[in-house]
Amino acid sequence: MTPITITKENFETEVLRSELPVLVDFWAPWCGYCRRISPVLDQLAQQYDGQLIVGKINIDEQPELEEQFGVEIIPTLFLFRNGVASEPIVNPGSKAQIVEWAGL
Repeated sequence: MTPITITKENFETEVLRSELPVLVDFWAPWCGYCRRISPVLDQLAQQYDGQLIVGKINIDEQPELEEQFGVEIIPTLFLFRNGVASEPIVNPGSKAQIVEWAGL
């Protein structure tokens, strides 16, 4: 599966009500590091298909969600389990670091 696009309109359904954990990436198209880490998130979506959903929130298009979660630096990742957000990881350095942080 590929990452899904999350908006304020589908956030509750796709993230808060999801039966699977949801890894949410706050990003923007102008962010170079966001573009570099994007293939890692694609790999995680494929590798953990059926166990994890990977979603992306474009902060330029969804400023309300950015503000709601206090995102100041991107990329910032949250892991939602049963509608509850984890502590975020900001600017993860590697796939291994994301996997360890997420407990995958």
